[in-house]
Amino acid sequence: MNGTNETVRFFRFVEGKLSEISEPGVEVHLAVADSWLVESGRVRNLQAHFDRFASWVEATHPSESGNLSGFFDAVVAAIPEENTWFPRIELHAEAPAGEKLHFRLRPAPELTASLLLWAFNEPDTRQSRRIKGPDLSFGMQLRRHAKLHGADEAVFLTEDGFINEGALSSLVWWRDDVLCSTSNEVQWLPSITRDEVFGIARDCGFETRLELATAESLAGLEVWALSSLQGIRPATGILIGDNRVLFAKPVRSESFQKRLRLLASKVH
Repeated sequence: MNGTNETVRFFRFVEGKLSEISEPGVEVHLAVADSWLVESGRVRNLQAHFDRFASWVEATHPSESGNLSGFFDAVVAAIPEENTWFPRIELHAEAPAGEKLHFRLRPAPELTASLLLWAFNEPDTRQSRRIKGPDLSFGMQLRRHAKLHGADEAVFLTEDGFINEGALSSLVWWRDDVLCSTSNEVQWLPSITRDEVFGIARDCGFETRLELATAESLAGLEVWALSSLQGIRPATGILIGDNRVLFAKPVRSESFQKRLRLLASKVH
């Protein structure tokens, strides 16, 4: 738990500085968004989040790229050094030029130890599978659908039934001593946490592999859901229609989670 009574604060970046404003009265069009966990002023690979956001802005709204350096500096200065937070940087497509960049300072939600997956077996109608932002609300909607089925996270499947990614997470699994994840043949959102976890695996001497895998083929394997907020969460299984595929009890997640936390450094 965050353990604070803080509420969400919302800022617009204009003329080189962040100015606090009221929450928009209507849902905004998030053209680009990125977020990360802050614990007592410590963040994992914040520069990687800035670099990813910048690449997405350059791809979608290159006219805003010149404002990013000052925006990132202002965001760093606004990150609190105490308590637990889940800030988000945003680019609003409908805002006027020079006023598209926003910063949302949010208390972190509750972190959970494990989760149950639910296979979303309908067509994947996401607008942009390689850029975070346009489909965030759809991902949150699917997560709510998963909860209606008694699960915690929805999983996208390809037309051929292969694992793509979670609605708001990426997925990895262990085949013996090989850490695996979705093949590059499938369009998935670039995941900083997945890169970190793969790096830890290689540093520990484990092989990593990208592959096409069905949900059924993960039966009896150790499966993790990854995100910047939660880090590593072992999945207990996945619901596929009326069937439940069970995964193995985690044996490596705790040690990897500890190593993941060691990647965090002070922002200020």
